[in-house]
Amino acid sequence: MSPFYKNLALWLVISLMVILLFNSFQQPTQPTQEITYSQFLSSVQGGEVSRVTIQGDHIEGTYIDGESFRSFHPRDADLVSILRDHNVEIEAKPEEQSPWYFTILLSWFPFLLLIGVWIFFMRQMQGGGGKAMSFGKSRARLLDETSRKVLFNDVAGIEEAKEELHEIVEFLKDPQKFTRLGGRIPKGVLLVGGPGTGKTLLARAIAGEAGVPFFTISGSDFVEMFVGVGASRVRDLFTQGKKSAPCIIFIDEIDAVGRHRGAGLGGGHDEREQTLNQLLVEMDGFESNEGVILVAATNRPDVLDPALLRPGRFDRQVVVPAPDIRGREGILKVHTRTKPLSPNVNVQTLAKGTPGFSGADLENLVNEAALLAARRNKELIDMTDFESAKDKVMMGLERKSMILTEEEKSTTAFHEAGHALVARFLPGADPLHKVTIIPRGRALGLTQQLPQEERHTYSREYLVSTIAILMGGRVAEELMFNQQTTGASNDIERATQMARKMVCEWGMSEDLGPLSFGKRDDQVFLGREISRHRDYSETTAIAIDNEIRKIVEDNYQRARTILTENFELLKLTAQALLERETLTLQDMDLIIREHNPSLYEQLSPKASDQKNEASAPSTSVTPPDLETPRGNSGAEDPSGESSTQTTNEKKSSEVPET
Repeated sequence: MSPFYKNLALWLVISLMVILLFNSFQQPTQPTQEITYSQFLSSVQGGEVSRVTIQGDHIEGTYIDGESFRSFHPRDADLVSILRDHNVEIEAKPEEQSPWYFTILLSWFPFLLLIGVWIFFMRQMQGGGGKAMSFGKSRARLLDETSRKVLFNDVAGIEEAKEELHEIVEFLKDPQKFTRLGGRIPKGVLLVGGPGTGKTLLARAIAGEAGVPFFTISGSDFVEMFVGVGASRVRDLFTQGKKSAPCIIFIDEIDAVGRHRGAGLGGGHDEREQTLNQLLVEMDGFESNEGVILVAATNRPDVLDPALLRPGRFDRQVVVPAPDIRGREGILKVHTRTKPLSPNVNVQTLAKGTPGFSGADLENLVNEAALLAARRNKELIDMTDFESAKDKVMMGLERKSMILTEEEKSTTAFHEAGHALVARFLPGADPLHKVTIIPRGRALGLTQQLPQEERHTYSREYLVSTIAILMGGRVAEELMFNQQTTGASNDIERATQMARKMVCEWGMSEDLGPLSFGKRDDQVFLGREISRHRDYSETTAIAIDNEIRKIVEDNYQRARTILTENFELLKLTAQALLERETLTLQDMDLIIREHNPSLYEQLSPKASDQKNEASAPSTSVTPPDLETPRGNSGAEDPSGESSTQTTNEKKSSEVPET
C-alpha cells in the first residue's frame, strides 16, 4: 500500500472517531422552545400544560395546543404536587447514563488523536516508507527507465568534461576493456564549476547513458535534527548501492556535508562531521564498494575536507568551466533546436555577444526571447527578440515609467558620451559597441564594449585603459558642467579596486616592483575570504597608497586630455544621445567622420578590426553587463569587475551599490 493511501486511511479513522463522538452529544432535532422555570410554573398554574416528562433536572413537556417546550428545575420538592393539582400528566425517567465504552473513548480520544497526528507528520517528514521511525533511511531517489533521459548529445560547451565522464560510462558497459591491463575504475568523480555551468546536467547525462541504476541525493538531505541520522543515511545509501551494483550515486552540492572538519568556531564532533566521517569510510574504508561509483558536484571545492579529495575517494576532479565562444554556440544550438527561429537568427553572432555566459544564462536568454516573441504575437523568434531578451537579462527591464529632469538627462548623456569617446580613442581597450541613456535596472545609462575574443589574461595596457574609460564619465561632467555628481561613484570604486589589485596582487607597479602585498586570511567555516593580513610596514603602506593614487590620477588625466582635445565631438555625441537615446559603434563613427574626417581616418584601423561587427545588424551583439546584480553574467577581468560595461548611477543622496 502506498504512503498516500496509508495516510488517507489514518485520517479516515480519525474522522470517523470525531463523528461518533459528536453524534453521541447530538440533541433531538425536533424544534423545542426553551423556557425558564418561572415561566414553566406560570404555564402550569394557568392550565396551559397538558403533559410533562421529568428526567433528572430536565423537564420536557407539551402545551395544550401541542407545542413542545423544555426547561430545567432546581430540584423543587413541590413540583409534583403542583402538577397534580393542575391535572398535568406526569412521566418520570431515570437519568441517562453513558455507555462504558463511550466513557473510555471520551477519556482517551484526545491522546489517540495526538498520537495519530504525530504519526502522520513523522511519515510526512521522513518521506513515507511505511515506518514512523525511519529517520536513518536514505532519501536517495532511484531514476528508472520511465524518467526523462538526458544524453551526452544534450550537453554542449564542455567537451573535455564529457570525455572524462564518457569513460566512466564505457567502463560500466564494458569493464573488461579497462581491467585487462590492471586498471581500475575511479571510485569517485568530483564535478567542480561555477553556478549554472552544467554539473547536474552532466550527472543526468551519465544516468541516461550508463544504463545502470542511478541514485541521486542532495548533500543537505543527510543532515537532520537528530544526532546520528546523517551517518545512518550514508550507510543506508551505500547499502542500497551495493545491492544494485554496478550503479552510480550522485550527491549534488556535496559541500553541504563535506566541509573542512574542525573549522567551526567551537570545533568538536558535530553532526555534520559525523556524517562526513561515515561518508569517508564508505568511499574507501575496510569494506570494499566495488561497482559503486560516486559522482558529486560542488561550486565550492575550496571548502571541502582534504580527506575527501584524496585519490581513492575522489580520484578525479573534473572542472566544468564557463563555455567559450564555440561552447556557447553549441549550447545555444541545443536550446534553440526545438524553438521556431526566424532565418535572420545568427547563433554564432549571439554566442560572440555573450562572453562569460554560463549554460544556465544562455538557456534563460533563449527562454526570455521566446516569451518576448509570444508577447508580441509572433510566429517565429527573430534576432530583435534575442537582442531585447539580452538587454533585459543583462541590464534589467527598461524603466519606462521613470521620469528624469532635463538636467539629469543632459548630465547622463555627457557622462555616457565621455565613457564612449575615451573607449573609442584608447588603444588596447575592448572595442565600443553601444551607448545608451535609457534607464535600466539601477542605472541611468550604460556604455557597452564588446571583446573581440575570449580573454584569459590581461595586460597592463588593457587595465590602465579600462581605468581611463571609467574616469571618462566624471571628466565629461566636469568639462561640461563644472560639477561632480554621484553618478561616477561605481566608476571610481571599480577604478580604485583595479588599481589596488594591480599594485598588491599582480605586481604591475613601476615603483614597488613585482611583489605581492597582503596575505589572505581564509576562514573556511564561513566559506569566504574575510580579510587580507597586513604583512608590510607602515612605510610600504604609504607607498602602496601613493602608487594607487598615481595610477588612477594618471589615467584620469589621460581621459581628460582626450575629452579636452575633442570637446566639440563630446558635445555632438551627447546631443545625439539626447535625441536618439541609443548609439551604436557605427553611429559613433558616423559622427566622428562628419565632424573630422582626418580623425576618422586615424581611427579607421581600429574600425576595420570591427568589420565583422559592423556588417552585423546594429542590434545583434550586446556585451555583458556586470553592473547588474548578476555578477557572473559577463566577461570578467582579473579584478572580478566588468571590463565591458560602465554605468551612470542614479544621482541621489543615497548612492546605490551595484
